Amino acid sequence: MAEFSLSLNEDQLQLQKWIHEFAVDVIRPAASEWDEREEFPFPVVEQAAEIGLYGWEFMAEAIMNDPTGITLTMAIEELFWGDAGIGRAIMGSGLAAAGIMASASQEQVMEWVPQCYGTADNVLLGAFCASEADAGSDVNAYRTRATYDEATDEWVLNGTKAWITNGGIANIHVVVAVVDPKLGSKGHASFIVPPGSAGLSQGQKYKKHGIRASHTAEVVLDEVRVPGHCLLGGKEKLDERLARVREGKKGNAQAAMQTFEATRPAVGAQAIGVARAAYEYSLEYAKEREAFGRKIIMNQSIAFMLADMATEIDATRMLIWRAAWLGKNGKFKNAEGSMAKLKAGRVSVWVTERAIQILGGYGYSREYPVERWHRDAKIHDIFEGTEQIQQLVISRAISGLRIE
Repeated sequence: MAEFSLSLNEDQLQLQKWIHEFAVDVIRPAASEWDEREEFPFPVVEQAAEIGLYGWEFMAEAIMNDPTGITLTMAIEELFWGDAGIGRAIMGSGLAAAGIMASASQEQVMEWVPQCYGTADNVLLGAFCASEADAGSDVNAYRTRATYDEATDEWVLNGTKAWITNGGIANIHVVVAVVDPKLGSKGHASFIVPPGSAGLSQGQKYKKHGIRASHTAEVVLDEVRVPGHCLLGGKEKLDERLARVREGKKGNAQAAMQTFEATRPAVGAQAIGVARAAYEYSLEYAKEREAFGRKIIMNQSIAFMLADMATEIDATRMLIWRAAWLGKNGKFKNAEGSMAKLKAGRVSVWVTERAIQILGGYGYSREYPVERWHRDAKIHDIFEGTEQIQQLVISRAISGLRIE
């Protein structure tokens, strides 16, 4: 187990520099165009794949070979400093990969995770399908069903998933479905829907407030048949787990929540990347912009805002890195992952709002990037567990009580 440290090692510093340069040279120049187009930025993702930034090998190196847990969050911050929509497009397949790793056997991980990314010559996408129109944070309300057909050793999936990153355009869809509705969230399981499976289609594509370069859509499952080996973890383990739950014994955490818990520090890193972008831009603006015969940063009202922005960003990053380390080393005690995401979402919205205030009318104009950063920030208060859900998780952890 690695000792907790806020100092990046030489490899991490080199990686940070490499990703930052990609963000400067490739992501930033393309950000406004893809935000306006509201389309998945395949050319940018292909460039990321060419240099090895988009791919399962990069994710494996960042996650499995890093005892600190900090490498991935550091990398994500740099990508989202470049642009949140494009950053989400590059990192979106990682949620599918996390969904696989949360439940799958080692053989399934090796088979399916690479197919969430493809190769530099053939970029593929993954999608993690959990939320539904009437069931986002309320995982007990999922309605998508998976029924086992013993005669053919197939699972039949029916339902509609909502708000899915890469939904419908992905090659691999990881679907969380109900196998026993009597057991609530303990009656869920995760399934791989392979490419070209009959009955899977894209529903409506959402027109979003922010992160508009990231594709978000419904995934419709109509009598989708998948082979038995596409049940993550296998039927034997599923049957054993369901039997324990029916007997009143403690079952494993259900699939969607396992995935979300593992990714919350990463979501916090996304948010703080956006916040840092807005802070740095408004700082430079304040040092150059003149009003009443002097630079506006010479006014305490502006300077103190920037001081608070810098302080909040640094404090939040420490929470994120602590959570990443604790998660990697199995040391979560008081929902530290949720703490990091809660704080990061709040800070990102607040910092980007302050950035608009510092730029004044220009900050409200689409000719300047701060209004886009403000739009991009808000989603971090919502997806993968709203602000209020994070408060609920934290309050239960610190009290040991089932607070409703």
